[in-house]
Amino acid sequence: MTDAVQAGDTRPVLDLKFISHGTLECGDIEFTRKFYEEFFGFECVRTSKISIWCRLRGGPHIYVCVQVPEHDGEMPFTNHNGLDVATDADVDKCYEIVQRDAEKWGLSKITKPREQHGSYSFYFYDKDMNCWEILSNPPGGYSWMFERGDQEGMGHMKRGFERPESVQNK
Repeated sequence: MTDAVQAGDTRPVLDLKFISHGTLECGDIEFTRKFYEEFFGFECVRTSKISIWCRLRGGPHIYVCVQVPEHDGEMPFTNHNGLDVATDADVDKCYEIVQRDAEKWGLSKITKPREQHGSYSFYFYDKDMNCWEILSNPPGGYSWMFERGDQEGMGHMKRGFERPESVQNK
């Protein structure tokens, strides 16, 4: 790997492989692990007295969750975490389950499912005030947006944005 960049060179300066992880905070690592395993179906491993690593279906991207003293912060809504399902009907089913189990798991601020930014989705906060979005996306997640390229104006935020065919009307 070289850090020399020639004029007109479009290669990145860093030679990276993939996005491996994100970090979340919690107030009670035991409760959070149980929630992640039983509610989301995440596979978790304890990495220290105050941390766990979590992944879904053996995928390469993980969350590191760290118990912090006096955790009381709310994740800003724009920093939410997306969890994909296959169809709009799956989103609706997840919405019903989130509403049903809200008291058990301390879920709050549950929005109604709706079409937005090219997906059909809803949001909620967990007990630790981490924000989650459950959305319908085709296989490959948001790869379809990269195939479309840069957007003009409001882009994927405008009403009537064309969604991928593979999740429409399902």
